[in-house]
Amino acid sequence: MKTHIPSHDAHQEMREALRGMFASFDSAYWQKVDHERGYPEAFVNALTEAGWLAALIPAEYGGSGLGLAEASVIMEEINFAGGNAGACHGQMYNMGTLLRHGSDAQKKRYLPKIASGELRLQSMAVTEPTTGTDTTQLKTVAVKKGDKYVVNGQKVWISRIQHSDLMILLARTTPLAEVKRKSEGMSIFIVNLKDAIGQGMAVQPIANMVNHETNEVFFDNLEIPAENLIGEEGKGFKYILDGLNAERTLIAAECIGDAYWFLDKARRYASERMVFNRPIGQNQGVQFPMAEAYIETEAANLMRFKACALFDAGQPCGAEANMAKYLAAKASWEAANMCLQTHGGFGFACEYDVERKFRETRLYQVAPISTNLILSYVAEHVLGLPRSF
Repeated sequence: MKTHIPSHDAHQEMREALRGMFASFDSAYWQKVDHERGYPEAFVNALTEAGWLAALIPAEYGGSGLGLAEASVIMEEINFAGGNAGACHGQMYNMGTLLRHGSDAQKKRYLPKIASGELRLQSMAVTEPTTGTDTTQLKTVAVKKGDKYVVNGQKVWISRIQHSDLMILLARTTPLAEVKRKSEGMSIFIVNLKDAIGQGMAVQPIANMVNHETNEVFFDNLEIPAENLIGEEGKGFKYILDGLNAERTLIAAECIGDAYWFLDKARRYASERMVFNRPIGQNQGVQFPMAEAYIETEAANLMRFKACALFDAGQPCGAEANMAKYLAAKASWEAANMCLQTHGGFGFACEYDVERKFRETRLYQVAPISTNLILSYVAEHVLGLPRSF
């Protein structure tokens, strides 16, 4: 396996450009960031300045105007290079809510600055401690008072707040008892974090097994200008769902990047590591798990690009985006286990990077949506089975 990219790959030029830039951020860089529990500021800045994080922003607002397929390649290549796209992937898909549902004034105000890197929109606040993925039951409320909305409530697992300027917030604006459908009555706001933190919004970092900046957030009479409402009041849940297909497909691409990294790492080690006067890669006990991981990764990759093609064509792609995320997360986790097992004891040594990437890719069995909920989605929406929850 000379390379994980087939010779006919349509994105070869983009991949080579990305790899040229990523060469400056080697294993030692990512190990240092992980060891310090830090944020890869230099890497994200370089990615932003080169315009890669503005891939999905239309050219009229200063972006590249590329499709989801190209954006997914960027995310894949970050992880294949040994990095962690979780530090910046929010900048890719969070702005989609603003792009698709914001007013002309909002788009002109924010998108050019997001494209240039002057503003970062890395964060989205949806999940709550007591509701999890049962979003329609969220308890954070926004009550309109004059030309402002007053927000009270709590959010959890809200990522990259400390490295963002703006945040997308979902809150209930009409009480659940007053709506016909539980998915109604929620609204989306754009929050200026510099104005909010310490002025009705408090942020508490959550220590976790992955070096991923995530937080618990508390709202106590936070005032948001009414002009920061995105789209129509009460349609926020629909707007959020509209962006999930892009998010899940990009996460799938990250998992694919991880899987190929594990495969390449294991292949190289198995070819060089000599035990009993022969490379361990000569043994079928080592070969077969590696071959199986490669086959499953290739299959996940096909579903990723199918989801991208449908999304970019403006076609429904909920099933494909969910299946791509499921297959890719499964493939990357199995590749991670294979790679760790191939390295034996050395896989636990930080200098090899395997344990770090092992921890990072495990997250995607749980987030941004658990594998069980994807199975429920496919069962109900594709197979026509009764709703299970």
